[in-house]
Amino acid sequence: MNTQHLKYALEIERTGSISQAAENLYTAQPNLSKAIKELEEGMGYAIFERSSRGMIPTAQGERFLSLAREMLLQEHEMESLGRDKRPGVQAFSLCMPRGGYIAEGVTRFVNGLDAQKDMLINLKESNSVQTINNVLSSRFHLGVIRYRVQHEAYFMDFLDEKQLCFEPLWEYDYLVLFSRRHPLAEAEALEARDLERYIEMIHGDNSVPHLPSIPGEKHRAGDSEKRRILVYERSTQFEVLSEVPTTYMWVSPEPERMVERWNLVQRRCRDERRRYRDLLIYAKNYHLSDCDRSFIDCLFEARNDVAFREYS
Repeated sequence: MNTQHLKYALEIERTGSISQAAENLYTAQPNLSKAIKELEEGMGYAIFERSSRGMIPTAQGERFLSLAREMLLQEHEMESLGRDKRPGVQAFSLCMPRGGYIAEGVTRFVNGLDAQKDMLINLKESNSVQTINNVLSSRFHLGVIRYRVQHEAYFMDFLDEKQLCFEPLWEYDYLVLFSRRHPLAEAEALEARDLERYIEMIHGDNSVPHLPSIPGEKHRAGDSEKRRILVYERSTQFEVLSEVPTTYMWVSPEPERMVERWNLVQRRCRDERRRYRDLLIYAKNYHLSDCDRSFIDCLFEARNDVAFREYS
């Protein structure tokens, strides 16, 4: 069986669209359609049902895709025996949200490695849905996902559907981050309506399983839909917040050294509570390595440093 065809099928399942899957896979749509047709003919049953809603797995297709995912994971593990498991190699991979305490945990973990030994560290910042897919495809062994507590049911269903293990990391309220030169930096109490006349920065790729993208959802107090900057990585985020004192961003609590480095301040909003939860995820049949466990220890230490601070 051609494992490339399995990857094609899993991407179609993920996107629900042959055209989108073809675009993501950098292949021509006719070639992708032909590959799926050959795969279905070889199996002797339909994997997908073509409908107005897109490509929907059939009952047999769902079972096939589950087995295909396991097969590709096993293939990845066999390949990694020579890459990640060489004697003395410190191997680690993580897909994560753009959060300060997580980056701090990574930094502490890497600082604790033996710099004289070989290492292979693979890190990526992404949104939660893409992180789940990256762990499913074995591109990364560990993932950290972040979601609003009100969206938890969607994520729990998605994790259960994909047969991923998860462990709670932290539940917290978002803070507002802006420059020390921001007009609201010295305000006695920060209220959501005060923010709406300034420029809001948001991560432009946030999404929830089975829901439209977050930037299009209804107005919430403290949002500034008419004045927004979409960013996709943290260095730009901090650079703009630091240098453009009329910008602000809702964020998870940041390590104090990061706030000071960029001359920023983080404040609690008195009348707008945005509750979030972070989870550690990994594949059902994945066994945590010594490096994984060391990172998790560092992650909880970094979390505690910001969790027990008082924010005004």
